[in-house]
Amino acid sequence: MLKLTAALINKQVLSLRTGARIAVVTRPLINPDILKIEGLYCIDRFNGQTMILLYQDIRELSPSGYIVDDNDALSVPSDLVRLKDIIAIDYELIGKQVVTTSKEKVGKITDYAVEIETMYIQKLYVEQSLLKSFTGGSLSIDRSQIQEVTNSKVVIHDLIKYKPVTLPLATV
Repeated sequence: MLKLTAALINKQVLSLRTGARIAVVTRPLINPDILKIEGLYCIDRFNGQTMILLYQDIRELSPSGYIVDDNDALSVPSDLVRLKDIIAIDYELIGKQVVTTSKEKVGKITDYAVEIETMYIQKLYVEQSLLKSFTGGSLSIDRSQIQEVTNSKVVIHDLIKYKPVTLPLATV
């Protein structure tokens, strides 16, 4: 099932053991190499420290929040050696410029959809410039259209341009 970023952030992290809220999710931890959410940054309820909830530690995503076993599911960022490089990048997808392989500017990313089971980012939602939005509106870009992800932009395959076809007038 696909979920937008608004459904992922500002949610509570709930403990199965105590049944209480243990943290609040603030933003995702994105791996830009494979466009996957590796974890979620959280603010610990007990000490106010920034922690990371790894996606594999989430038991369930319910309407009330993320359900985990207990407070041990939250990790201090410095303890996650495998994710050290990704944490250092601190990649944010929203606001990135989207361009085609032929260097045509498409717009900026305003949102994205995540497959909840795998946490892979499946779709990017791009707001076009004011002039282009009159003719084309916003775009939905599938992950298969993405060619490259850099720190400043996302490069996609060239868009197909449709031109109106004029048919010859029928003579009777």
